Amino acid sequence: KQVNDSLGHHIGDLLLQQVAIRIQQVLREIDTAARLGGDEFVVLLVDIFDRDMVAVIAHRLLETLGSVFELEGHEITIGASIGIAMYPDNGSTLDVLLRNADRAMYVVKHTGRHRVQFCSV
Repeated sequence: KQVNDSLGHHIGDLLLQQVAIRIQQVLREIDTAARLGGDEFVVLLVDIFDRDMVAVIAHRLLETLGSVFELEGHEITIGASIGIAMYPDNGSTLDVLLRNADRAMYVVKHTGRHRVQFCSV
């Protein structure tokens, strides 16, 4: 919203496209990333059950998203708040996993952005 309001929707759209590209560059071919709406993305990591490996990938995402985006002469820096829910510990359905990851993300947003938070349910 801040980018759209200050630089226009065109730059905001370009930024979202570049965010998606950077996310895909961190992931493996078997993983999935999707935009849920606004500036919210979801990442599905397949066949990773090790919490430490998930943390490594999440921190790589933070690193790549924290680097400056150069878009049509504008340098834009963004932050990311990452909430993580893992199957089956944090839910056995997609809806429950998404809800728990969302709760973890809001913990990050309220305690200092550009961090990772695992679900504690």
